This record gives sequence, structure tokens and C-alpha cells, in this order.
Amino acid sequence: MAVVTADTRVFLEVRRRLQSALLILGEPDEGGMQLDVSIKPTSLLTRTPDGCTEIQLPAGVRLVPSSCSGLQYISGDGLHMRLQAQAEPRQQPISVFDQNLQAQECCTFSCQSCGEVMVKDRKLLRVLPLPSENWGALVGEWCCHPDPFANKPLHPRENDCFIGDSFFLVNLRCDSEQEPKANTKVICKRCKVILGETVSSETTKFYMTEVIIQPSGGSFPTIPRSRFVQSVIAQCLVDLSSARSTFRFTIQGQDGKVYILLWILNSDSLVIEPLRSSRCVRKFPLLDDTPEADSDSAWNAVKVLYQPCIKSRGEALASLWESDISVHPLTLPSATCLELLLILSRNNASLPPSLRQMNSFQPALLREAGKM
Repeated sequence: MAVVTADTRVFLEVRRRLQSALLILGEPDEGGMQLDVSIKPTSLLTRTPDGCTEIQLPAGVRLVPSSCSGLQYISGDGLHMRLQAQAEPRQQPISVFDQNLQAQECCTFSCQSCGEVMVKDRKLLRVLPLPSENWGALVGEWCCHPDPFANKPLHPRENDCFIGDSFFLVNLRCDSEQEPKANTKVICKRCKVILGETVSSETTKFYMTEVIIQPSGGSFPTIPRSRFVQSVIAQCLVDLSSARSTFRFTIQGQDGKVYILLWILNSDSLVIEPLRSSRCVRKFPLLDDTPEADSDSAWNAVKVLYQPCIKSRGEALASLWESDISVHPLTLPSATCLELLLILSRNNASLPPSLRQMNSFQPALLREAGKM
């Protein structure tokens, strides 16, 4: 096949469960030259009068060239085609505790933005998931006698860490020189970022998007902020949709204000970006972070639809979603809600034009942590 272009922009998304792939060869910004494209099971080969460039697919991913279908040209977007694809099953993400912490091992809580230590050398004997936020109401519905858990909130002991949907609960009474007050913000002393809030005089809530937990003595990992926020939110969405069959979410601030409506489309996308070449750079612009020379060429992504709820936009729909019991709220610091909205908007703008709108929502890909 052949198209006319000066510098072809390539978009390739593989759906693991559907065993299919979408390949888009974008239009040039200006000018044009003859380009031949050859699709092989493990590579894409582009030829121009000046030479050729081969894009290798990662191990475990194969295309079926003979299955090419749905070939169409969309003005302003480029050449679209669909193919059958074979991809190895997606590796299940590992939680920070399962990956880095062993029973009775000391760990450190640090500010993700600047590395300031919040909790040092804390030995966690129990790391337990919290029940859903509506567990108290469910007990009341199912019990024929007075609720035995009434007025008994779940608070961690000294060596406990309770895991919520988007936060950790830890007991910091022994780490504080002064008696902490309930319902006060926890702010990083160095960069002044809001890390969480005190739930009671003993219990502190840290948000997953603001804190890194690692074994004591280890070096502080340098993770670009955008990539860290994406991976945490993507993991939260995948876990909740799997455990509770919930696919719609409201992203709200600590004050209860809804900033974003999110709807999961799928969690099995594999995005493949060509590695750097000494002759030219061909990559997907889906992330603002500059990839390293040896960075992975394939990464898992959660595809979502989103709608902003700021400046009176989306208020009516947000009100409907808030009253729907099938919609799950995720609470984050207000600054992080706006940060996530910026990330979604930037990722949406990096998609091919024809993929940037779906009814009143906008699609975006959130990059997950770890390898493919």
C-alpha cells in the first residue's frame, strides 16, 4: 500500500482481549513524498526515496498482515486500518505492598513531589484493605438487630496500614510530638503540597497520588509526576472496576466538589511506540515526559472517557452521576484533580483527531505502571 506524506505519524493500539489492532498513519503537516508501508508480523517497514525505517514490535506481539480490513482514509487524520493481533496476556499489576514490602519490614512514607520523609522506619505488621465506603449502610440493611459497628470507625493501630480506594490510613500518634487535631490538612514541609489529612487524633490519611512507600534504606525513586499520577489513577480504576463491577467514577476534591467524570472503556490496551533511531525519532506523543533512550517501546494503558466539571460545565450530568449508586467517587486533593484534568486533556490532544471526541465525552489513555 502507499500514501503520500512527508513525515508519517504512526498510532498503533493493540487490544489484548479482542486480539485486534488499530493502525493509523497520520497525514503530514505540510508537503509530501511517496511512502510505501509494509506490514510484517513483527514489524512495520516504511520506505521513502531517501531510505527506509523499520519499527520493531515488542516480543510477544504479532500482527496478521493478511487480516487487514476497514481500510479508509479520513481527511485531516490519515489512513486507518484494522488487523488481527496476537499479544501475550497482560501482567497483573502488583500493589506497592506486595511488590516492595515483606511482613514486619520497615518502610518509609515520602512526598512524591520532593522526596521529603513523612513517616520513617515504620514497621507494618498488618496491611489490610478497607471495606467499601458504604459498608455501614449495607450492615444496617442486612442486620435485624442494632448495628454492632455503629460509632466504631475502623482506625489502624500503631503497626497497621489500612488501604482505601485512593488513600492509606496509618497511625501516627507515636511519630508526632504534639497531639494532632482531627480534620486538618497534612502538608509537606518542603514543597507545601497537600499529602492528606488527619482523620482523628491518632489516624492520618495519605493520598496515593501524593505519597511513595518504599522499604527503609532504599533510594528515593525519581518518577515524573505526570507518569506517577497516571499510573496510580489507572491502577485505582482497574482495581475498583474489577472488584465492584463499577465503570463510572466521579473525581472529587476534599471539599466534595466534582472536577471530572470518568468512564472506563477498556483496560486491555497496549500502546506501542517506536524506539529512538539515530536517523529519526518516531514515537507516540501521548506522554509529556521525554522517554529515555532505553525506555520500553510498549506500555499498558487504561482507555477512559472523561468530561470536565469546571466553570459550570457538566454540572447537570455530575448531579445525575452523584445520585447514581453505580457511580463510585474517588477523592483526591483539589490540586491533583486539576492536575489529572490537565493530563487527560494533554493525552487527548495527542490522539489522532478522529479519536478525540465521543458524544459529549473525550477519550484519553492513562499509562499504567510496569512493563507490558
